[in-house]
Amino acid sequence: MRNHQFNRPTQHAGIYDHSMVQDHVSIHIESMLRSMPPTSPKHSIFRVRHQLREVNKKAYDPEILAIGPYHYGNDKFKFMEVQKLRYLQQLLKRRKEESVDGYMPTLRELEQQARNCYADTIDLSHEKFLAMMLIDGCFIVELFRKYNTKIPTDKDDPVIHGCGITDNIRRDLLLLENQLPLFVLSKLYDLIKGPDEHHEFSEVAAMYFHFELGGPGQNWTIGKREHLLHLYHAWCTSGLPETPELNCIPVMPSAIELRESGVRFRAMQGGQLSDINFKNGTLELPVLYVEDDTESKFRNLIAYEQHRQSRDINYFTDYVTFMDCLINSSKDVEVLRRAGIVKNYLGNDEVVAQMFNKIGDHVAISDSYYSEIFQNVNAHCNKRMNVWMAKLRRKYFHSPWASLSVLAAIVLLLLTAAQTLFTIPSYTK
Repeated sequence: MRNHQFNRPTQHAGIYDHSMVQDHVSIHIESMLRSMPPTSPKHSIFRVRHQLREVNKKAYDPEILAIGPYHYGNDKFKFMEVQKLRYLQQLLKRRKEESVDGYMPTLRELEQQARNCYADTIDLSHEKFLAMMLIDGCFIVELFRKYNTKIPTDKDDPVIHGCGITDNIRRDLLLLENQLPLFVLSKLYDLIKGPDEHHEFSEVAAMYFHFELGGPGQNWTIGKREHLLHLYHAWCTSGLPETPELNCIPVMPSAIELRESGVRFRAMQGGQLSDINFKNGTLELPVLYVEDDTESKFRNLIAYEQHRQSRDINYFTDYVTFMDCLINSSKDVEVLRRAGIVKNYLGNDEVVAQMFNKIGDHVAISDSYYSEIFQNVNAHCNKRMNVWMAKLRRKYFHSPWASLSVLAAIVLLLLTAAQTLFTIPSYTK
């Protein structure tokens, strides 16, 4: 009887048997979880977010030179791949080295640390990743040394003497997706540099880039700098004061509207990003040189600020937002250009206006570095007298013909008054 009860199937037997077989979906999900890379706080080189990239893809893509793994193997860059190998060959020949064996121990030690710098998983094999670090890194180091005349250059070197190539390379080296970790470049530089080269790698990079945006350049040590774009960003913002956080929406009238409210514009020669001042109705801004690579440079600096894992001040994001508030149309650009604030080498004010109107699309903005300026400018424009003057200028002085009409009306009124004055004595007599 007892055995009969033990062997009798129950209504729950099917459930127990089914639970012993793992679900196929569960197996698939667990496999995905096991393949997930560990979370790393060291990411510093990112692929640009889809929303940012879609506004202007060309601004984030290399033109002729691919550095790092994100654009690795693209046939578009074959010409420069040959130049990279030629630079490495010249390096070995000059140092009388038969192979690259001497560089590999250092690079092997740095490989995992370098991989951790990239936010996206890198599919390159161990051998390809090491080769990429060596070839790209040596090319950059040799390029900087040749530019600074530390080593001889060939007259037929297209990288140094090619028409237009130099500017393209300098642009491509400042793209967020086109970077090698700075510690890799610094280590290679220390292995390659000659006994009479006493500069640090960051100083050599500074000489190459000119750092034309204008900054104090007081701190040349690599320190926590992550890559060339970060080094460029740090140099341009070095020494800039931090401002208290003010809960202010970054909105103000455009340049045309400010001029109607009596605001005057003044250019500050050699100014920095922080040198925007508003005092006694005068808005003073640093001179901005708008050239072919200006939009690409601004977009990648902003993308870096948007992607980095810190709460540092977003200097470039806030600066471009400020300029976007000032510029709504080509007429606003014209006002700033006539004041000497914008040096437009693109030749078309409408192109500059479109650049600033679109550069802030899908960019996250928090408290602005220029909150106090926004508040002071808006307070000035909201004064009753300035509001009245702005309406008067907008209605009666918006064009030369309107101004002439007002002037003619005033003259007519004065003549009528004079005629009346002369008529009164004769009427009295």
